[in-house]
Amino acid sequence: MRKISRRNFLLTAGVVSAAALLAACGSSTSSASSESASESTASSAESAASNEAVEYPITIQHAYGETVIEEKPESIVAIAWGNPDVPLALGVVPTGVSKANFGPVNEDGLLPWTAAGFEKLGASPNVFSDTDGWDYEAISDCAPDVILAAYSGFSEEEYNMLSQIAPTVAYPSVAWSTTWREETIVDATAMGMKSEGEALVAETDAMIQKKLAEYPAIEGKKAAFFWLSASDLSTFYIYTTLDPRAAFLTDLGMPLPDSVAALDNGKDFALTVSAENANQFSDVEIIITYGTDELLTALQADPLLSEIPAVKNGAVVLLDSSDDLAASSTPSILSIPYTIDRYLEVLNAAAEKAV
Repeated sequence: MRKISRRNFLLTAGVVSAAALLAACGSSTSSASSESASESTASSAESAASNEAVEYPITIQHAYGETVIEEKPESIVAIAWGNPDVPLALGVVPTGVSKANFGPVNEDGLLPWTAAGFEKLGASPNVFSDTDGWDYEAISDCAPDVILAAYSGFSEEEYNMLSQIAPTVAYPSVAWSTTWREETIVDATAMGMKSEGEALVAETDAMIQKKLAEYPAIEGKKAAFFWLSASDLSTFYIYTTLDPRAAFLTDLGMPLPDSVAALDNGKDFALTVSAENANQFSDVEIIITYGTDELLTALQADPLLSEIPAVKNGAVVLLDSSDDLAASSTPSILSIPYTIDRYLEVLNAAAEKAV
């Protein structure tokens, strides 16, 4: 089984006045809005027990060493997947953010929950594209005091380039493996808002548990996140719990099947599996994957993959790449409240088919 590159694979299968800061590095207008994306998050920063003074400098350990933040940052740039959602959820307008490169993005290049975060704060987003490499010039133009990238996968060379612009918070240990909780708390810590970030995570966890109580069929079902292609089913990918998509399923009360856990080497977020080994996944009750009904038809017609219980029973959650759920399957602190109801509904429908 070989490992694959996150940058190549991830998406083929994140309180200051905005007016003065955004004017310095350009902006565009966001049009998307949603009450559900912000209701449960906006109150967290307001109600968090954050009266205690934050002591500087703040030192954050990560994969490339440590980042020291000498004083409270005012201009905050958030790059890569999900990181822009953290300051927005905490009521802070970032001066620059990465364009989303997967899912139903709006004209500004933002996913619905991120756009709603800007709209709630009455701010216009400054968005730069880094799909083909970091836009160092655009980032520098924002004169950032800190660059948030707790969930990311850039190289040490890229990290050093970014660090020449401003103190940069890289991923904690393994590229593209930071959970939504870690992302929120690490980024919040870099903003001098650790206690608010922790309160936001606790509130979101409580919300998840409350929602789960409405779907008892989900509890205990063994689920795995796959990537499959109807055009070639000879091999497929399985995400390990290093990947936030698979880890989030365990948050939702669905344990990782033993057969999938056995593949986890602690280093790779996804692994390639030959269809000839499909019979070893006899304990997979639910599969979550990207695709449409065409994929399920192909799976059920395949002599090898059709023997996986989830496939045989039709307990397959298909996430269309143009839909919110596909993008939010890699969760962030804003995407979770925005899509949790729909995600639980489709998971529950699959759970009711599992036997």
